[in-house]
Amino acid sequence: MAHPLHHAESSARKFGGVPSDYQSIHDWFDASKEHLALFTHRAMRHHAQGLYEAERVFGLSLTNRAGRDIPVRWIGEQHIREDCQGRIPSMADWLRRIQPEPWMANGHIDRHVGNEPCGDPRVAWASEVAAGRTVLGLKDWMASRATQATQSA
Repeated sequence: MAHPLHHAESSARKFGGVPSDYQSIHDWFDASKEHLALFTHRAMRHHAQGLYEAERVFGLSLTNRAGRDIPVRWIGEQHIREDCQGRIPSMADWLRRIQPEPWMANGHIDRHVGNEPCGDPRVAWASEVAAGRTVLGLKDWMASRATQATQSA
């Protein structure tokens, strides 16, 4: 399947009613195409946890125009199976396939102490230079600040 409309038409054939009965659910599953129009967008909602999230968003069931109550999970399962070759992957199935990059794993916590500015240290250093409070280069100024912070702690 390529478009939420095709999923909605498939739901109408399977569960009765008309495609518009199901369109909002199928649009929700494919909303991540707004960010990345490649099949990898499916990692956001095309998995078992996505089914539970769909129930939280749309409720446990909907009543189609034929008057039949259809579980939202059935509609989501149909959508995912049509897009994922008949299976419903777990979120872990998607996440395990992410190729790690250094920026993903090496977070850090900024050490903000007292009145010291936080954020980009170059801004604070430039202010110190402009005010005539230092003649040190950025690297030396940062080392000096780190030494002062260690001594005062």
